[in-house]
Amino acid sequence: MTQLLANKTAIITGAASPRGLGKATATLFAEHGARVVILDLEAGQAQAAAADLPGQNHIARACDVTDRTACLSVVKELIGTLGQIDILVNNAGITQPLKLMEIAPENYDAVLDVNLRGTLYMSQALIPHMREHANGSIVNMSSVSAQRGGGIFGGPHYSAAKAGILGLTKAMARELAPAGIRANAICPGFIDTDITAGKLTPEMRQSVLDGIPMGRAGTAADVAGCALFLASNLSAYVTGSEVDVNGGSLIH
Repeated sequence: MTQLLANKTAIITGAASPRGLGKATATLFAEHGARVVILDLEAGQAQAAAADLPGQNHIARACDVTDRTACLSVVKELIGTLGQIDILVNNAGITQPLKLMEIAPENYDAVLDVNLRGTLYMSQALIPHMREHANGSIVNMSSVSAQRGGGIFGGPHYSAAKAGILGLTKAMARELAPAGIRANAICPGFIDTDITAGKLTPEMRQSVLDGIPMGRAGTAADVAGCALFLASNLSAYVTGSEVDVNGGSLIH
């Protein structure tokens, strides 16, 4: 197998959950030769996830992406330890199944902070290093919810946060392209992960599947494959894009 990320180093945020998109992405990146840094809130869980990856020399750190100082500090330490960092996957996110009038200030703050502010802060922490090397790929995790206005799990504040990621990604791509840095977003549809597990009745699940032309839920590996493409040189001329990974549930 050709290793698409040989001699590359990638940071992936929110990648400790065993069945999550971040862990699947970390696993695929490792299989393709990358040295992977897993960042998550809890150091022990992040370390367990890193130890589970194929290959060697993967590491883990605790980091709250909503804390700008923490992002700057961990990136500075990682650059000192690892040298060059080539790829950032802003995967950390949370969702809440609330209706419009149920969104309290603390709900709005939590969802916007982790999804959108965290994406900004981690990117800000790493961009100077990427500028210095005139190279880098940033992959941001948005959602079909941003494009269709929710409808499955996330409330309107989740849709707003994920739509904000699309705008941020495109603005980043425009500003950073002259520096050799690419920025793209992935918009997953209905994916079987720990976030979705047990949240739907069989009838609700079937209703969702009925709206997917491919007739199945996506897997974390489906999303990881897209992240690999965007992180690698296969997508060398792709920036500012939003890539749909939704089985055809939204075709636009």
